[in-house]
Amino acid sequence: MFEWLAQHRDVLVVFINLVTLAIWLVYAQLLYWGFRRQRRPRLLINRGKKRDIDALCIISNMSAESIFLEYIVADLETSRGTITVDVTDREQQYSEGDETRGDTTTHDGSPPERRHDPSAGRHDTRQGPLDSGDFLHIGTFSGLIHSIAELEGIEMAGHRPADDLVLHSLTIRLIGIYGPEDMPVGAERRFRLEDRGDQCALTPASWDTKRLASWRQRRRLRRLIQRLSAQRTDRLIGLSDHAR
Repeated sequence: MFEWLAQHRDVLVVFINLVTLAIWLVYAQLLYWGFRRQRRPRLLINRGKKRDIDALCIISNMSAESIFLEYIVADLETSRGTITVDVTDREQQYSEGDETRGDTTTHDGSPPERRHDPSAGRHDTRQGPLDSGDFLHIGTFSGLIHSIAELEGIEMAGHRPADDLVLHSLTIRLIGIYGPEDMPVGAERRFRLEDRGDQCALTPASWDTKRLASWRQRRRLRRLIQRLSAQRTDRLIGLSDHAR
């Protein structure tokens, strides 16, 4: 046996080196996947407190670092087409205490500790940094729908349009900047709207928020940012001229 090993020593050395290289490549790949997963931006869009359109629209940052929310866009799908509106600068319709969790008093009768509300003080804009593990709400889905309807001249009768217009779904799209990256990142989630007479049900179309982080998606987000920025500038100029 030793003679055979001595005769094939060179082949065995090459084989062992190849096996060692393969092990290190697998280990490096696992390290890369772990690093990439930690660096991957992760935004969640969900409903809170209720299950109809009166539910709060909650945005959570589950990334390892802060994300600067630059735009919040709502797509309202109707029987006459889709309406896209920038809702970043809409005034919030809920008070600061809406995010308070638990009972109104603790076991010793004292007021509960209030969670830091990153949306406090943002009465005219929802734009700004969102820390890792933090969240904010942007009002109710009903408020977003009514804001879109008001901008588009749609008369509402409760939770439904006054005419024969039918609301099908509402998509919330987030656009932000993550860390030192130059390209924007995004997330979106679609919610189905179902008229049930005295109320309108709100059902997520997917179990999770869709990430918009591929190269092609981020290029589309950058073009969308340019278009929204131009629209915002035109709107501010219009408001300034109207004030004069």
